Amino acid sequence: MKLITEELLNSVTQQAQSSERLRMNYNFHESMDAPLHRMLNALEPNTYLPPHRHSNPDKEEVYLVLRGSLYAFMFDNEGNVIDKILLDPSKGKYGIEIPAGVWHSIVVLEPGTVIYEVKLGPFVALAPENLAPWAPSPSDAVACQSYIKQLMA
Repeated sequence: MKLITEELLNSVTQQAQSSERLRMNYNFHESMDAPLHRMLNALEPNTYLPPHRHSNPDKEEVYLVLRGSLYAFMFDNEGNVIDKILLDPSKGKYGIEIPAGVWHSIVVLEPGTVIYEVKLGPFVALAPENLAPWAPSPSDAVACQSYIKQLMA
């Protein structure tokens, strides 16, 4: 049995706050080769999750917000926002299932935000064609923060 507690959320959040990327996973799956990946993802404001897609037709992704809030963005192939969804349990919006092949990203609104994420394994690093060519590279911190502000405008 695996129990999700306030203590666990706080621990993963502290790790995210200390991380250069401002996010941290806590995996419930035993290995990166597991057929199903389940994890906590602690996220802090200003973390940058580059817009990406999962081209495997079976690679839906589910986010359930356990605490905090975020916007989930869906994009067309040119990088235009086609959907912007507020996920906030205090407003009755708990989660989202993102279909395979859809460009997506998130913007975290509150410190201490933690999501429970589920997707099929095994882990395969995103191929270059699955990273949005119209979005900044994570290595350009200034451009990433500018992009986040642009999304929120």
